[in-house]
Amino acid sequence: MQPLIVPSVLPADFSRLGDEVAELCDAGVDRIQWDVMDGVFVPNLTFGPDVIAACRPHSTVGFEAHLMVVNPDELLGRYVDAGCELVIVHAEACTHLHRTLARIRQLGARSGVSLNPHTPAEVVEHVLDETDMVLAMTVNPGFGGQKYIAAVEPKVAKIRRMIDESGLDIELEVDGGITDKTIAGAAAAGADVFISGSWMYAYPDGKAAAVKQLRAIAFENAPNGEAAR
Repeated sequence: MQPLIVPSVLPADFSRLGDEVAELCDAGVDRIQWDVMDGVFVPNLTFGPDVIAACRPHSTVGFEAHLMVVNPDELLGRYVDAGCELVIVHAEACTHLHRTLARIRQLGARSGVSLNPHTPAEVVEHVLDETDMVLAMTVNPGFGGQKYIAAVEPKVAKIRRMIDESGLDIELEVDGGITDKTIAGAAAAGADVFISGSWMYAYPDGKAAAVKQLRAIAFENAPNGEAAR
């Protein structure tokens, strides 16, 4: 399979989100990420479930909700009902991470767990059986347009080994500062899903060309010269 290119809508024009979602689909993205921020876990406020639900009819690809919130358990059902097929919670925000991930699956969605740059890979070692995706943040969450933290790449490689040794079908996503210059290192470390926001929106040749370029670079730099998944 090709590497998956997933845009964040954080840089979008919020006054025309439905049209923005349709444009991303036309550009050939694999799914769309909604960065949900509560102003507490991270210093920013963004989307609620009603906004996401209103945009769902405009999309031909799946939605993922990245919940950067302090009490994700209280919100899981709302984002599944809004049309998010994948719901991602932060390990740092979950007292009982295994239970939270299991609850996402019980609600009918796929489960994801995100790790901030400073959080070690071992945090997810014992929840892989309840996880469909691990997200390694390559910036500190909260704002778009930040510089990629290359020091996270060894952690990505460690998570890749953990996933491979588990024999489970788990995606490995990276998010933060992904551009045509940084995606190669993330792909070489073993990531197979790539979030891009500010760079994709600013690409001079348009979003479709940006998606194509990112996918090609990721494919070329994946371990053993093959796509990771």
